[in-house]
Amino acid sequence: MSPGSQDVNRRAAMVQLLRLGAVGAGIAGSGVWLSRRSTHPAEPAVLTMRSNFEIPADSSLPVMAVVQGDDPAILARRAIQELGGIRRFVSRGDVVVVKPNAAWDRLPEQAANSNPWVVGEVCRLCLEAGARRVIVTDVTINEAQHCFARSGIAAAVRASGAEVVYPHERLFREVDLHGQVLDVWPVLEPFLRADKMINIPIAKHHSLTGASLGMKNWYGILGGARQRLHQRIHESVADLADFMRPTLTLIDAFRVLMRNGPGGGNPEDAVLKRTLLAGTDPVALDAYAAKAYWDLDWHTLAYLESAAARGLGTYHFEAVSTHFVTL
Repeated sequence: MSPGSQDVNRRAAMVQLLRLGAVGAGIAGSGVWLSRRSTHPAEPAVLTMRSNFEIPADSSLPVMAVVQGDDPAILARRAIQELGGIRRFVSRGDVVVVKPNAAWDRLPEQAANSNPWVVGEVCRLCLEAGARRVIVTDVTINEAQHCFARSGIAAAVRASGAEVVYPHERLFREVDLHGQVLDVWPVLEPFLRADKMINIPIAKHHSLTGASLGMKNWYGILGGARQRLHQRIHESVADLADFMRPTLTLIDAFRVLMRNGPGGGNPEDAVLKRTLLAGTDPVALDAYAAKAYWDLDWHTLAYLESAAARGLGTYHFEAVSTHFVTL
C-alpha cells in the first residue's frame, strides 16, 4: 500500500472514530473600516506587536490528543497529560490567559459556550504548575456578566482559584494586527499582556462558515463592530489566527451544537459526544473536528488553507501524531 493510500485510510478511520464516539485506548498514530477610539490618551495611539505564545515542538510527544469519557474535567486533565503535562505549557510565575467561548447568555446544555468544567480544570492545572495569575476572559456577544454567570464559567473559574476579567471598554487597546484584511483594531488588553495563552473553544455549527472552532474563537479578543468582519470571514479568521498563536488549544466537544449556531438556544440541537480534542497544531485540530462533525474540509473552510499557507499548521490531520484515549 502506498504512503498516500495509508494517509487516506487513516483519515477515514480517524473521522469515523470521532463521529461514533467510540475511540479505542492507546491508538497512536481589502481593508475593513476600523474604530480608532482611545480611552487612554497616555497610551500609544496604536500598538505594534505580535502575539506568539507557541512553545517549541517535541517530536517525542503527540501533536494532538483525543480523549473521550463521562467527566469533562477529567477529559481536560488527561488530554493535557497525553501532550506532556501542564508543565510543558506553563512555567512558574507565568501569567496565563485562558480564552473560552463565553459569548452567549446560554446554559451549558445549549452548547453555545465552552464547557465550564473544562475551563475550570484547565485553570486549576495552570495554578498547580505555579502560574502567578490565571485570567479567563472573552469579548462576549450578549452582556458579559450574564454570559459568564449563566454558562457556569464564572463559578467554575472562581472555584479553581483563577479570575474572570470582563471586557470593560477601558481595557481595550488599538493594535495593528498586520493582517491581509485586518489592520488596526481594538484588542482586549489581557490578550496582549500574557506569558501563555490557552484557547478553549467549543465545537459548534456556524451559519456563515459551517463550523466555529479554535481559530474562529479569536473573534472574542476584539472590540468594535466586528460583525463587519463577516463580509470576509475566512480571511479575517486566518488573520486573527496568525496574530494569536496559542500555547495550547483544547476543543470542547463534550456537547456539540450541530445546528443553528453560533448562538443556538434549543438543547435538541446539541449532541452529546463526550469528547475533548487538544493539541499544539490549531489547524489540524480545526480540520479534524470540522470533517468529523460537519463533513467540512479545506475546500469549504477556506481559512484552513490560508492558515496552513501562513505556517500555522496542517489541515492534513491524519498525518500528525495523535493519541486516542477512552476513559
